[in-house]
Amino acid sequence: MQSPWKILMVAPLFLLLSLQSSASPAYNDLSRPSYSNGHTCVGCVLVVSVIEQLAQVHNSTVQASMERLCSYLPEKLFLKTTCYLVIDKFGSDIIKLLSADMNADVVCHTLEFCKQNTGQPLCHLYPLPKETWKFTLEKARRIVKKSPILRYSRSGSDICSLPILAKICQKIKSAIEQSVPFKDVDSDKYSVFPTLRGYHWRGRDCNDSDESVYPGRRPDNWDVHQDSNCNGIWGIDPKDGIPYEKKFCEGSQPRGIILLGDSAGAHFHISPEWITASQMSLNSFINLPTALTDELDWPQLSGVTGFLDSTVGIKEKSIYLRLWKRNHCNHRDYQNISRNGASSRNLRKFIESLSRNKMLDYPAIVIYAMIGNDVCNGKSDPVPAMTTPEKLYSNVMQTLKHLNSHLPDGSHVILYGLPDGTFLWDNLHNRYHPLGQLNKDVTYAHLYSFLNCLQVSPCHGWMSSNKTLRTLTSERAEQLSNTLKKIAASEKFTNFDLFYMDFAFHEIIQEWQKRGGQPWQLIEPVDGFHPNEVALLLFADRFWEKVQLQWPQILGKKNPFNPQIKQVFGDQGGH
Repeated sequence: MQSPWKILMVAPLFLLLSLQSSASPAYNDLSRPSYSNGHTCVGCVLVVSVIEQLAQVHNSTVQASMERLCSYLPEKLFLKTTCYLVIDKFGSDIIKLLSADMNADVVCHTLEFCKQNTGQPLCHLYPLPKETWKFTLEKARRIVKKSPILRYSRSGSDICSLPILAKICQKIKSAIEQSVPFKDVDSDKYSVFPTLRGYHWRGRDCNDSDESVYPGRRPDNWDVHQDSNCNGIWGIDPKDGIPYEKKFCEGSQPRGIILLGDSAGAHFHISPEWITASQMSLNSFINLPTALTDELDWPQLSGVTGFLDSTVGIKEKSIYLRLWKRNHCNHRDYQNISRNGASSRNLRKFIESLSRNKMLDYPAIVIYAMIGNDVCNGKSDPVPAMTTPEKLYSNVMQTLKHLNSHLPDGSHVILYGLPDGTFLWDNLHNRYHPLGQLNKDVTYAHLYSFLNCLQVSPCHGWMSSNKTLRTLTSERAEQLSNTLKKIAASEKFTNFDLFYMDFAFHEIIQEWQKRGGQPWQLIEPVDGFHPNEVALLLFADRFWEKVQLQWPQILGKKNPFNPQIKQVFGDQGGH
């Protein structure tokens, strides 16, 4: 077990890695030194906003609101302790500045978490002060002039530069970058640990000391002596001496589900309760440690590989759960090979984390769903950085050749097209963001402008007031979708069939409206960009309907022995 000191030091690393890798899809792009503090600026403005609004909601002092916020945080990962340390360093200056009616933008520029570089525009979330910005900032700096505050370090060093933490930092970074489990004793790419790329992302290992035991493999000697494929079905029926795996699964065409995706496929989600002062309570942050160690993703609730019951109260299930319901022999055979910021360009950096053996494993359904980052980036001029149709063709063909060399014969690959993201601005720009609901002062248009100014927007092209830019982004997305469609129609591979499916978000909107919902309710409220859990499950439903209608062979047979499997093995060991 790690020492408490190590955990304390590594806790901020989880947060920084999560924010850096999720806030902008171009997180591998280090060519923007002028805005290297962009994510830090966003984080500061967010935290100071929450502190200010907590004081307002509870009619308390700023000191009391900071202590209240820290009291809400869990002890796990030493988040509560870290919060109190931050208060100790910055609290007195934050109190002085907020007490002088300075808003979060002014506070964070004064403390130098935000910085306006020479020749660059001023980035702000809230309306500018009535007095000039220069005058207001100078006034704020005089307030804290004599404060012994610990300034934010821009030296480039971090906690991972400490020798005692270098090894564990490197392992955590490697787990995230390579998309493999942090804790995997037998190195079979499956884990008994939920987060840090564990079984929230791919089926839980049932023997982490034996690399030949993992989800998705064909059974070893019909699993007479052990459950070699972790589907919970093993042993011999004492009534007739036939192995249960042979009796219940032979000929049932088992198959796994694998997603090659981005932050949407991983189900990136920041809970509104974490930043909404009026809703905040002791229960608000219970899941924060789990979220941080899952990179602020929730694959266990995603539309493709989710295995937990929905938290949003709709009946739709993930594609994996539908495959399991169709054939209980598919139990635990899922892999979410998604990463925040993933695109056709960088998939090659982590596709090796996909686990499939041509000779030993069952076939798989692979969904390729890089739905945004080939057109989305945070650059001030995002168009030149978009993937061209020619480059997409090259990238995808490289991916498909890799899959052909790893997937068992009889597999299927579905290429998902890109959406028309103009619905983001159309449905959200004039609505209040969670940070702006209390005082009616921050809309999504303000948020988008702030992120674009800092060049940390997940998608400047669509999250912009510039209609021409939004149109150009959608036109490029359509060109890329057409390229994927042509690949599916013309290319053939020996180990899998290839299909194409439109990312028809308008169909999801129509279905949601039939149920009395509004389009904006399908988008993550905090980032104003990602499809939320409702949208992802509706996509799963639409995917299943289309495949059943057009390509039913992809799904395999319905297993007539499902009732007997449940009778003998119950929940098959759970997930």
